[in-house]
Amino acid sequence: MATTDPLDLLPDGVVLAGADRRVSAVSAVAARMLGRDAASLVGLELAEVLGLRDPDGRDWYACCRPYDGLGSRTGVPERSVLLPDGEEVLVTARLHRAARGAPVEEVAVVLRSGRGRARLDRDRSDLVATVAHELRSPLTGVKGFVQALLNRWDKLGDEQKKLMLHTVSSDADRLSRLITELLDVARIDTGRLQLHVRPCQAEVLVTRVVESVHAGTATPVELHVGDDLPAVLADPDKLTQVVTNLVENAVRHGAGTVRVGLTAADGDAPGVVLVVDDEGDGIAPVLRPQVFTKFWKGGAGGGSGLGLYLVHGLTRAHGGSVTIGDAPGGGARLVVRWPAYDEDAAG
Repeated sequence: MATTDPLDLLPDGVVLAGADRRVSAVSAVAARMLGRDAASLVGLELAEVLGLRDPDGRDWYACCRPYDGLGSRTGVPERSVLLPDGEEVLVTARLHRAARGAPVEEVAVVLRSGRGRARLDRDRSDLVATVAHELRSPLTGVKGFVQALLNRWDKLGDEQKKLMLHTVSSDADRLSRLITELLDVARIDTGRLQLHVRPCQAEVLVTRVVESVHAGTATPVELHVGDDLPAVLADPDKLTQVVTNLVENAVRHGAGTVRVGLTAADGDAPGVVLVVDDEGDGIAPVLRPQVFTKFWKGGAGGGSGLGLYLVHGLTRAHGGSVTIGDAPGGGARLVVRWPAYDEDAAG
C-alpha cells in the first residue's frame, strides 16, 4: 500500500531545502503551483526552484536571501509573487538554526494562494464603498442645510430654521448610528464586543423602537405585545439596535404593513420571541444562509448591508438565535429568540 507524504496533506505548498541550499522535498501542491514535477525539483538549488518574481519584477530569492543576513533571523516575512501562469501567491519562509547565530540548516518555504487575500481586498473595498455611499447622503444634507442657514439666516422664518435644524439633527443621528454599526462589526469580527447586560423589559424597548420607526415612515407598523413577558438579560442599547435594524429592514423591503409581535417563549427555555413580518417579496430559502453575512442586500431597498449581520452577531452574543421564514402575507418573517433573565443564576 502506497504511503502519502505528510507534506501532501497540507493545504498550502511546501518546499524544503537543506544547508547546501538544495531542495530536499516538494509537496504536491507546491509542484502544481510551480508547474513542475515534484521529483524533478528535488536536488536543484532553491534559488532556481523559487525563481519567482513579484509584480515589480524583483526575484524572491535575491531579495529575501534566506541563507544570508543576521544570525538572529528566524523567518522571511510574507511577500506576494507571481507564478509562471501569472497567478498571485503569498510566499513566506521559516529558517531553522541549531542555535542563535549558527548557520541556517534548513529552510521551509510555504506558498499560499493569493485568492484569500484577493477576497479580503474585495471585502475591504466593499466596506470602503459602503461607508462612502452611506456617509455621503446625510453629509450632503447637513452641509446643504447649514449652508442655507448661514447664507439666508435673516430671510428664513423661525419655523423654517427649526425644520432645517431638525433635519440636520436627524442626519447627524444617522451618521452616529452608522459609525456605531461599523465599530460593532469590527468588534464582532475580532471577538472584542463588550456587553453591559442587566435585566430589561423587552416590551418597553420594542415599543419605543416601533413608535420611533412608525413616526418616520408612511408604512403602517403594527405592534402586538403578549402578556406575562419575562425580563430578559440584555445590553439595552444592543437589544434596541437589533430591534431597530429588524423593523427598519422590514419597512425598507416590505410593500405593505409591517407587523411586530413580542410574546413569551414556549418550552423549556424561558425568554421572549420577537417576530417581524413584512409584505414584500420574501427571501428565497436558497438565499437565507447568505442573509446574515456582511454586505448582503436583498432587493432594491438600499441600506449598508450590515444590519442583519449585526442582528445575528448581537443576538448570538446574548445567547439568543435568529431565523428566517415566510410571513403569512407572503413576505419575510424574522424571528429572534432572546433568553430570559435568570434571577437565581444571577444571585
